Amino acid sequence: MVTIEDVRAAADRIAGRVVRTPLLEVERLSEELGSRVFAKAENLQHAGSFKIRGVLNALLRKQERGLLPSGVVTFSAGNHAAATACAGRLLGVRVVVCMPPGAVPAKVDAVRRYGGEIAFTPNLLIDAEALSTERGYPLLHPFDDLDVIAGQGTVGLELIEDGPTPDLVLVPVGGGGLISGVAAAVKALAPHAVVIGVEPVTAPAMSHALRMGGAAPLPMRPVSLADGLAAPFAGIKTFAHVKEYVDEVVEVTEDAIRDAWWSVVDATKLLVEPSAAVGLAAIRSGLVTPPAGGVTAFVLSGGNTGLAALAGSV
Repeated sequence: MVTIEDVRAAADRIAGRVVRTPLLEVERLSEELGSRVFAKAENLQHAGSFKIRGVLNALLRKQERGLLPSGVVTFSAGNHAAATACAGRLLGVRVVVCMPPGAVPAKVDAVRRYGGEIAFTPNLLIDAEALSTERGYPLLHPFDDLDVIAGQGTVGLELIEDGPTPDLVLVPVGGGGLISGVAAAVKALAPHAVVIGVEPVTAPAMSHALRMGGAAPLPMRPVSLADGLAAPFAGIKTFAHVKEYVDEVVEVTEDAIRDAWWSVVDATKLLVEPSAAVGLAAIRSGLVTPPAGGVTAFVLSGGNTGLAALAGSV
């Protein structure tokens, strides 16, 4: 399990290589919800999402041990792909990414802009493992890796250090790397805080794992407007962290995500992707009750979207 010491070490390791993203008070949402609302703006991070924190921590850990490879293979719907390509360019590591054929164009463009090689396939994990063997590059898992989880935990560490102590923290969930790290950090530093994960009802990888009692592939193909959360399965390690540190995981509908997306953009004046809006969707759906007069924190996980996509959702 990742500890607060692991998260602090990750923060030191990636310092100066990532953005210490702002924690912004959102007056309009505070008025609506009756709770002081803060947003951790990871859409302003390098490569447009929190993902580069975990990738850089994992690669720099390998470098410290003299094991930095000449290349890595990974799989992703987009944000981890772009982050890995960005980190690879910084560290001189070749990056090959398996992405789904319907990946968001803005995320595909980002991978190519950072010099990553893309293999489009519907069989992400299987083909990534095959490419890893073929190229002789190690597989860098997008979420089920302790160094990746520790890197993502720096989001939670900064959230606690930079603002009032939250009573409620809402975190988007795909494969579970972000919430695993954030919850490990938040629960260590603010044990009273309630940490809730939010995922699409059409891509409930972590909820499915919790119902099954362990990580298991989803019985259906995950598809969501919040494409960054459409993981086909939760990780073994992330499942363990969620069981240990997370108070609840809830599922929100596509309509709720769509409605909340524009509201988050309008209230924060930030261009965020749909995944960043699931926390507000959960509250508006009545699945989560914000603490009256307390402090609510949303993790805005990424901003890799386009204005055309946003306009089409309104």
